[in-house]
Order: sequence, then C-alpha cells, then structure tokens
Amino acid sequence: MWDFAHGRRRSELRKQFDVEYTIPSHCAQMLAEGSADIGIIPVAAHTVIPGLRIIPNVAIASRNAVKSILLVSTRPQDQIRTVAVDTSSRSSAALIQVLFAKHWKREVQFSPADPEIGNMLQSHDSALLIGDPALQIDRSRYLTWDLAEEWRKFSGKPFVFAFWAVRGGAAEEEGLAQVSEVFNQSRDAGVRHIEAIADEWTERLELSRELIVAYLSENIQYDLDQESITGMQLFFRYASELNVLPAARELRFAGELETRNSALINRV
Repeated sequence: MWDFAHGRRRSELRKQFDVEYTIPSHCAQMLAEGSADIGIIPVAAHTVIPGLRIIPNVAIASRNAVKSILLVSTRPQDQIRTVAVDTSSRSSAALIQVLFAKHWKREVQFSPADPEIGNMLQSHDSALLIGDPALQIDRSRYLTWDLAEEWRKFSGKPFVFAFWAVRGGAAEEEGLAQVSEVFNQSRDAGVRHIEAIADEWTERLELSRELIVAYLSENIQYDLDQESITGMQLFFRYASELNVLPAARELRFAGELETRNSALINRV
C-alpha cells in the first residue's frame, strides 16, 4: 500500500480509490457482500466467494520459513494429539490440517482457541499461533514448526497466504488492467521502502526494528509467480480432499498482466 499512503501519487490514488484498512478476513466478507470492490483476502476465501478476479503477480507468500505461522509445543511432534488453533486465519487453520494429514500422516484433534500460548497449552499438546503472537514467541522455551517451511519440505512449493482480489462485475476489462498496474507498482515501491516501513511499525508493535526488516525482506515474498500459483492450486486440492475447504473455483486473473502466468491461468 506504499503508493496509497506515502507515494507521490497518493493524492491521485485517493481520488480513484476509497481506502479502508481492516483485517483480511473482513476484506473477504466485504467482497462477498458487495460492500467493497477490491480487497486483500486469505486464499481460503477464494473457495467460498464466487466471481472473484485475482490481481496478478501480487501476493503475501513465503518460499521457505515465514516465522509468523507456527505450530508450538512442549512435546515432540510425534507425541502431539491435540492442537489449539488460533482461528484468525482460515488459510493457516486449513494448512495445519493438511500438513498433519498429508505430510506428517497423523490424526490429531483440532480446537479453536484465543491466541494466548499459556492458556492454549494448558489443555492442548500444541498450539497454532499466527501473526504477532508467533513472531513474539520465545522459541527457547518451546518446540516450534514453521508451517510455510514444512509446506515447502512436503510440496516443494511456496505457500501463498493472501492475494488481492476484485469483486466480480466491479470493473470492465480495461479497468481491471489499470487496477493491476496500480497495485503492482505500489507493491514494487513498498519493497523498495522496507526500511521506512520497519521504522513506522517498530513504534506500533512489540517487535524490534531488526526483526521487522528481516521478516519483510527475507520471510515474505510479494509476487504471485508461476511456482506460487502451482503451490496454491495444490493446497486447494489437498484441502478439498480432506473436506477442510470447499473445492476451489477456477483461478481467474484480472487484466492484461495475466499473460505473465499464461501457462497456468485461463484468459478471461
């Protein structure tokens, strides 16, 4: 969102786009109910919202360890029988179920829980932590498994956590191409200003500047490339087989930039 908040074009973009900040799950809800036209949504939401067009080449993904999606326990992995799940991310909650079934090949019980590690581990063998609680965990006290890293070991692919989507019917083809260009340019500008973003967020979070810089520059990737799309499709397939998520809808991309991924997507 760099160009929308800080870039030279921010005044122009604010005239074109009415921007509201909220969590990705609420973005998905707003797209589903038609109260927003564009939103960054968890990949799991794609399986339940019809008519979405994905903005190509822009995503929140990880090629290896992501650090902010962790399975945490005091027991070895083969002794885990129950998992307390932070349900703030449906995609991550689905991923942990896919990993246990397909990667570790073990049956465990999953229960929703508030993301407080002490309470989670009082009544469960392990806990799924997402976001800041995962980044803030004292790894010297617990055994941890990074879900993106485990997915890479299992599938050989990156894991896509979220992408930008446009509500069906929100824009004509020419407009979709312009939207894609705007969001790709803003992503590129943000990647060039990670140090400045870290300065801003160090004041808001209980995290060091060094950790934030490393997280944004080493653990997160921001492009939706061909390998990432293949990994996302594989995740959808496994989640559907396990009845963790509904069968995924066809991936449809917005505007002319879709040609970069022409081997894997259908022209619309």
